[in-house]
Amino acid sequence: MSDLLLVRHGETEWSKSGRHTGWTDLPLTERGREEARRLEPLIRSERIGAAFVSPLHRARETAELIGVRDARVDGDLREWDYGGYEGVTTPEIQRTRPGWFLFTDGVAPGPAEHPGETPEQVGERADRVLAEVDAAMADADGDVLLVAHGHFLRVLTARRLGLPPSHGALFQLATGTLCRLGTEHERPVIVEWNTRPTG
Repeated sequence: MSDLLLVRHGETEWSKSGRHTGWTDLPLTERGREEARRLEPLIRSERIGAAFVSPLHRARETAELIGVRDARVDGDLREWDYGGYEGVTTPEIQRTRPGWFLFTDGVAPGPAEHPGETPEQVGERADRVLAEVDAAMADADGDVLLVAHGHFLRVLTARRLGLPPSHGALFQLATGTLCRLGTEHERPVIVEWNTRPTG
């Protein structure tokens, strides 16, 4: 059976400083580009039957740098809409909301075009992506690859494992890494996580 491969985009200035980056369309840093380039041999060694990428620049640039130039852009792969917390770090938020935690508390309302999402809304998007993944696995000869964002991919992983969206908190995900979700005895499992090339 095919596996689901997940790639988190490389570093950006905001991911480096811990600022929540939802819709702000930042490029990769030079370090982020290098993180992506180093993944290319790992991706090249896989048999990719279908690939999907977030519409945001940092994900599309990562896809190109890992050698995936024919990925289908899917708006459901965009990062969590952080609403009023866009560009704000967790310590800054916790100054006014002590104990705040994204995966259980959600975000403050933002502007009309980016009002923010609850964990459940992100989970609904993840479920739609997973339905597309399953359809692609049925049709494609090879694994399915998603290139997207940290918090979204964590929620998607939770949903793939049959967990609620809030359980995405359990899966720390670094920039420029590869993860593999597969099956064991026909049940979804994590096969590898936060993989980077050695050497």
